[in-house]
Amino acid sequence: MHLGNYLGAVRQWVADQDSHDAIYCVVDLHAMTLPYDAADLGPRTRRTAMLLLAAGLDPHRCTLFVQSHVRVHTELTWILNCVATMGELNRMTQFKDKGRGKDSVSVGLFDYPVLMAADILAYDTDRVPVGDDQRQHLELARDVALRFNHRFGPTLVVPEAAIPPVGARIMDLQQPTDKMSKSADSPQGTIALLDDPKAIAKRIKSAVTDSETEVRFDPVAKPGVSNLLSILAAATGRPVPDLEAEFGSGGYGGLKTATAEAVVEFLAPLQARYAELE
Repeated sequence: MHLGNYLGAVRQWVADQDSHDAIYCVVDLHAMTLPYDAADLGPRTRRTAMLLLAAGLDPHRCTLFVQSHVRVHTELTWILNCVATMGELNRMTQFKDKGRGKDSVSVGLFDYPVLMAADILAYDTDRVPVGDDQRQHLELARDVALRFNHRFGPTLVVPEAAIPPVGARIMDLQQPTDKMSKSADSPQGTIALLDDPKAIAKRIKSAVTDSETEVRFDPVAKPGVSNLLSILAAATGRPVPDLEAEFGSGGYGGLKTATAEAVVEFLAPLQARYAELE
């Protein structure tokens, strides 16, 4: 699990525990859609569960379980597969991104969004806290639910996305036009939640920016700088305009140092709690 996952989704999950009937699962079936080590899948699943607990999910305040332990996820996926269309799945950008440059990709990766729709629709979910990168998948879940209800009568709840105003889409530090991902070509672009402080600082300080010196939020013209501002804003709770005013024309060194320090401090409680759970 990486910083983008945490800021885009998991932090929302933690906040929602006391205001909603919150249900979360460790998605081991989704983990099988890309090449994996079968012997490591169980330990990986447990590590992910521990990270979620370390992040603040509390089994006394929410429901947390392993996806493959509940058969309805795969059973409902098949039913929804008979409602979803090939055209819809062909348009999914994450499938195109993850399959780019590969000789072949699994049917499971192609069908990933339908399994995600089943994860959501099985529980009459009305609100789904996700990062911006999952917006298209959520729209598919809505479309499939609406089509199912039109054919068979009102059965499935049509969910709404809850996307955070800051940190919804954290980008790769080396390829700031791509979202941060654990499957990125270069690991230097991703901050894992358990990376040590020196590694975090090194990756942020070597983040790709541009040849200018003005600190300004402009994701199109200045994607690297904008990504650093988004990360710093999400880690500190400070508005992006305040950060722009503070770092202004002082160059990127100060912004990178402040971002590195803020991320290290932000992740310290999670890392300490994870160490306790180990």
